Amino acid sequence: MGKDPLTKIKEKVLKAEKLFKARGYKKASKLYHKAATNYLELKDYRLAKDCFLKASECYLEMEKYSEVLEVLKLAGDVYLMIEKYSKANHLYKSALNIIPKLRSSNEKNFNYILFPVLSYLCSFVEIKQESGLNFIKKYQGKVDNEYFKQNELVKLVTDVTIANRDKNVNMLEKVVENIENFKFTQIETELLKKVLMLSQLAIGIKSELNLDKELYTTNDLIHLKLDLNAGILSKISNNSFFEYKVDQLKITKLNMKVSDNLALSNKPSLPYEIPIDHHNLSLEFTLKPHFQLDEPYIGPVIITLEVNGKISCEYMTDIIKPKLISPPASLKISIKNLRPPLIGQSFPLEILLENESDGEALDVKVLAKFPEQLKIIRGTIEKQIYSLRSNEKMKWELNIKPEEVGDFKINFDITFKDSDQNPIEINQEFPFSITM
Repeated sequence: MGKDPLTKIKEKVLKAEKLFKARGYKKASKLYHKAATNYLELKDYRLAKDCFLKASECYLEMEKYSEVLEVLKLAGDVYLMIEKYSKANHLYKSALNIIPKLRSSNEKNFNYILFPVLSYLCSFVEIKQESGLNFIKKYQGKVDNEYFKQNELVKLVTDVTIANRDKNVNMLEKVVENIENFKFTQIETELLKKVLMLSQLAIGIKSELNLDKELYTTNDLIHLKLDLNAGILSKISNNSFFEYKVDQLKITKLNMKVSDNLALSNKPSLPYEIPIDHHNLSLEFTLKPHFQLDEPYIGPVIITLEVNGKISCEYMTDIIKPKLISPPASLKISIKNLRPPLIGQSFPLEILLENESDGEALDVKVLAKFPEQLKIIRGTIEKQIYSLRSNEKMKWELNIKPEEVGDFKINFDITFKDSDQNPIEINQEFPFSITM
């Protein structure tokens, strides 16, 4: 009976290890490479990756740097197969240490673009596009300027960046048309397709921010509804180009930008799963204003969307500007007998004016109107105040002499302006009884 495939592979690896220790790097590299390929056929990705990395060590010892880069890229491909994008990215970045050892300037130019672009694609599906772009720029100076400008991979990154920045789906179509020119491996092409799918998702989602009122004071709570339409999912699912089925779409993060005078007091619980068969949803937020600002704003809301628990993109809403005013100033007036009123005898009557609102009252004028049966002995029935701030009080006394028994009314006419110079009038009436 013949040996099973796994036993044969293990024997190759053991032989390769012995050869490596004996400095038989050439034969060891071939055995490691063959074992890695065999492990891939068995879908043992961890051991396949390990063997490719062992092969790279052999080539490094032999100073065959082109071969080192080749097997490092294959090890990166293995990570892509199991959707370990951060690990693949780390491997691509480590390859940059080998490139200076290459003799050919053409090889250097090629690899100084290839590996940073692969790193960018890995960064993209983990919402680290800016980091990916910076990595490409970091090595741009090591590439011939004309070669860099004309390179298809550089054009690819440019087109994807512009498409996402300008929400221009036509730029994505341009990438699709040129996909054969990039000469990626099958799994690298699948990674690019995921980048294009995430881009189309982020560009195609529709949103609308709606407020519950047209005008708010700084005392009000602002209730905001974010309506999302992810109908683009149907188009993506029906597009055979992507070869990727979206089984799950989750909102994993929400970041709302607001003006300095607003604070988010309530937002939806996360993660929030978007039903695949029902693309419309509403998310509700509550905000609290703290003070008035000339142009308060809410948004954009930056939404992190996770697809199948593996790859992610960001969607950004528009901005909405609520109309915010200071609360209207409101004054309260009250009266109090400081001694029981008696016929023919004067008594002190206290008048209290209070600003219990949050707004300031300006140019306050108070006129008290007494019936002729209540004679004013001392004090003034008119008061004028420049300003009465929030929670500020003012009181004064009048001496009143009742001349008849009966039920009377005391009236107050109050006028003032709020902090926006709007005129406000208050008329208040108090019953007043003299019984003896």
